[in-house]
Amino acid sequence: MDPQRLSRVSNDPRFRELVARRSRFAWTLTIVMLAIYYGFILIIAFAPSVLGTPIAPGAVTTIGIPVGILIIIAAFVLTAVYVRRANSEFDALNEQIVEGSR
Repeated sequence: MDPQRLSRVSNDPRFRELVARRSRFAWTLTIVMLAIYYGFILIIAFAPSVLGTPIAPGAVTTIGIPVGILIIIAAFVLTAVYVRRANSEFDALNEQIVEGSR
């Protein structure tokens, strides 16, 4: 992209709005993932018996195993949510901004 076009795009108020919206959304998802992860770590640190409780009486598998799996699944789900919104909303806005700068 030539410097003049880059300047037009970066000075476009829609571009600034796009960057701000994308950043807010990314930070929101980041905070959600950090809350999930650190919540898990805090339970391990301060109430390890909760995650060490067997799923059923006499079972070998503890509650911690499915909770850990759910944390991994949450990471994939949050990533999918971001990708879906980026591919639908953010890419469309980006394309409009680039087309408007020609």
